[in-house]
Amino acid sequence: MTFTHPTLRPLIAVAAAFLAALGIFTLVNRHPAPGNSAVAPTHGFETGPPARTTDERIAQLQSAIGAGLGGADAYANLGQAYLQKVRETGDPTYYPKAEKLFDTALAQNPSNIGARTGLGALALARHQFRLGLALGEQARRLGPQTLEPYFVIVDAQVELGRYDDAGRTLQQLIDLRPTLASYARVSYFRELHGDLTGAIKAMRLAVSAGGATPENLAYVQTLLGNLEFDRGDLAAASRAFRTAELSFPSYVPAIAGLARTEAASGHLTAAIDNYRVAVSRLPLPEYITGLGEAELAAHRSRAAREDLALIGAEERLLRANGVNTDVDLALFEANHGSPARAVLLARRAWAQAPSVRSADALGWALTRAGHATAGLRWARRALKLGSIDPNFLLHAGIAAKASGHRAQAQTYLRRALALNPEFSPLYAPVAREALR
Repeated sequence: MTFTHPTLRPLIAVAAAFLAALGIFTLVNRHPAPGNSAVAPTHGFETGPPARTTDERIAQLQSAIGAGLGGADAYANLGQAYLQKVRETGDPTYYPKAEKLFDTALAQNPSNIGARTGLGALALARHQFRLGLALGEQARRLGPQTLEPYFVIVDAQVELGRYDDAGRTLQQLIDLRPTLASYARVSYFRELHGDLTGAIKAMRLAVSAGGATPENLAYVQTLLGNLEFDRGDLAAASRAFRTAELSFPSYVPAIAGLARTEAASGHLTAAIDNYRVAVSRLPLPEYITGLGEAELAAHRSRAAREDLALIGAEERLLRANGVNTDVDLALFEANHGSPARAVLLARRAWAQAPSVRSADALGWALTRAGHATAGLRWARRALKLGSIDPNFLLHAGIAAKASGHRAQAQTYLRRALALNPEFSPLYAPVAREALR
């Protein structure tokens, strides 16, 4: 059965035409989410009654493999369960374990779609986007009516800056079957193009669709909270984050979202407390940075320095497990470290994944390193899709002002503050000061 969301096809047609007209040759995982790919388990092998938790499913699959049951599908499903475990815990040590399981499945059956899709999802989680795209395409050729390869393909296309291709893949996803994962990707695609209202509508459809695990539902609830935050509705954002916690208790992304909302509301002490909870449970660079920047805004400079120093240790752990974090590190270095190193990291990120996100990182790194004219050129690339991300706009505004384009700087900075004047306790004041 073919299903076309009533507003998706026109959106994608317009977006593809817009991209072609601009000649865009180059997103994110803004929801850095780190693993913007939620890939469902392979369905070729079941182990009995549905497991209630990821840990239960892992135990079932390990038992089946130990008993010699399930063949390649059992190995592929266990690898997928390990990827889900990373989503729930943030522990990258599950990545090598999942990779070994996928390789074992393919050794038993080279045509196993779940294993090849899993390797694609793993490549994306490690920010190896070209490899992920190749693996996703291989999986799609093996099963053109199977949903999961399309998730890997569209995520890779977005991160590689292939936005017209991503639009077409999204339409194929919706035509095959609308799900939580497909609606969430539609939402992100719209957000990249500055359609925040459409992004929120699609994310609400993702919430309504339900997920395979409680974490999946909490994940899209958190993304909905982020979108509500971006448009300045702090009450709606807070409700979404709290609902996510009800879906998956102690869900760290939701706790960090609440911290962000509290910081925007001027409650810096509460924000710092929640960020500390998030970092203690899941020390991802984005949460550590949020904590440090909230402390800087609260004039707790010593604590901020100590906490921001944790970024290096976490980055080493991620790299040890094959995760490339050049874009995030470039922004961190530009804001809190060495702008010269930020430029090197951002150039490497652009070479590996020429997306609007890496264009923004390179533009900001160049600006902070004293090359504002070059920084502005890259900032304009980052905004070519029509993004209304306040950080993109702030970076463009500072670059424009520093390079003498004062009228353009005012436009960018006003747009940065338009939807949510308190988008960051540290950088919203920077935008206001630059306007003055």
